Amino acid sequence: MGSSLVHASGFQLAEYSATGLGRAYAGEAAIADNASAQWRNPALLTYLQGTQISAGAVYVNPNVDVQGTVAGAISTRSNDYANDAVVPNLYVSHQFNDQLFLGAAFGTNYGMITELGSGFAASHFGDQASVETMEANLNLGYKLTEQWRFGAGVRYILGEGKFGATSASQTEPTLATGTTLKYMQGDDTAWGWQLGATWQPTPQTRFGLAYKSAVDLTLAGYAEGVAFGLSTTGRDSGSMDLTLPATAEIAGYHQISQRWAIHSSLNWTDWSSFDKLVADLDTLGSQTVKIENWRDSYRLAVGTTYQWNKALTLRSGVAYDTSAVSDKNRTITIPEIDRTWFSFGATYALTDQFSLDAGATYVYTKDADITESRGYASDDTAEAIGGQFVGTVSGNIVIFGVQANYRF
Repeated sequence: MGSSLVHASGFQLAEYSATGLGRAYAGEAAIADNASAQWRNPALLTYLQGTQISAGAVYVNPNVDVQGTVAGAISTRSNDYANDAVVPNLYVSHQFNDQLFLGAAFGTNYGMITELGSGFAASHFGDQASVETMEANLNLGYKLTEQWRFGAGVRYILGEGKFGATSASQTEPTLATGTTLKYMQGDDTAWGWQLGATWQPTPQTRFGLAYKSAVDLTLAGYAEGVAFGLSTTGRDSGSMDLTLPATAEIAGYHQISQRWAIHSSLNWTDWSSFDKLVADLDTLGSQTVKIENWRDSYRLAVGTTYQWNKALTLRSGVAYDTSAVSDKNRTITIPEIDRTWFSFGATYALTDQFSLDAGATYVYTKDADITESRGYASDDTAEAIGGQFVGTVSGNIVIFGVQANYRF
């Protein structure tokens, strides 16, 4: 799914639709363009007449580089170590009557992959990490009055994750190059839920509030690595707990004129729940994989929509994501940095029933420092094996999305 630099904070994915991408996902909990709106706020189903379907994909092209020195002497770098990714989505909504609406949604809220490669001399702190999820939602919307509408949904999540650290020949002459120091992988399924509401005080103005629950995964799998006390060919079964954090959004939408509208969002993610990765192994007991100590993050987005003519709608937006880590807790494998989004997009209606969306975003980040060990015991063990890493991470990302929408 690409690096965490690509998306919202941490390993959260913002890219749920091409429609929202074109406005930097500003105002999502208050805007009901098409069936994809239920992903961010199930109450928005109540604005979708008849039966609607939306399907699309978002392509993410990250360019993330890290460079620095190990043990104060060995220069090392890894270029473009976040893979390109395609994030697909599918949404269906159906109106039962004037008050009751049903929706189904398929996409993902979380995902990231980093792979630094065998030549990276600080691989003893970590050379690969990934979280990949798929999610299906069943949502219900209820129109209480014209002003007040509510929604709720059940979420089913399939998740898998892994973390690995290996020896590098430049720094660890006693170990063969590529010797596994730590490796843990596993998968799980779990349930979550979401709630949403909208308040429309006037025909021109709407506010939305949405909340997604935390989801606790117990990734069952296995561990390998000499740092766990295993032999170079040994393996121990076990599991690793991973919490996908709770999120909330408050959004507003205002129609300034017949053609112009403005919209905004403030998002919160409970990343303080992500404090460490611990492997609970059947034979070796509890083993610390990595200390994380993340903090809650916030996202502010503002955007505008312009109705060019009956067929063409234009949109744009900017957003700022705060990092889920302090400078001290930034790591090579998840190089969290503040991000600034610049987005634009359009919808073209080929008929009254069928429309196409496209969106594009450029994500800018400043260079950021990384130092490992960070003073934690698990890091100190890695530093004792291969030496301290001091360096910087830099990156930028280009994102494109397309989507088709049909109203029956």
